[in-house]
Amino acid sequence: MSEFHDVARVGDIPEGEGRPFQVEGTMVALFNLGEEYYAINDFCPHMGASLAGGYVENGGVMCPWHAWRFSVKDGTWLDNPNGKVKTACYDVRVVDGTIQVKIEATSPAPDCAAEAGD
Repeated sequence: MSEFHDVARVGDIPEGEGRPFQVEGTMVALFNLGEEYYAINDFCPHMGASLAGGYVENGGVMCPWHAWRFSVKDGTWLDNPNGKVKTACYDVRVVDGTIQVKIEATSPAPDCAAEAGD
């Protein structure tokens, strides 16, 4: 069953940064881009580094180990957007100041979408 899970509060993640969270057994990197929140799988598909600690710029996060860049909005590998390398992304919404992430029961969401709900 897919449902949203409380992950953090608005203000917990500084603007332009990410933080790792475990959600239903999945490590998720949650990013704050100008009060919009995005979630992707925390592990780089190349070698498994935590993407939450990577440098964030222009909607992308750079893996701290080998500098691969991924879109925080849809998980696309930005260095080769036509390739098949992509990391999972998850729906995010904010409800009453709480940031929630939706983890699919069988597979991650194919496209990320931010939903407002205050």
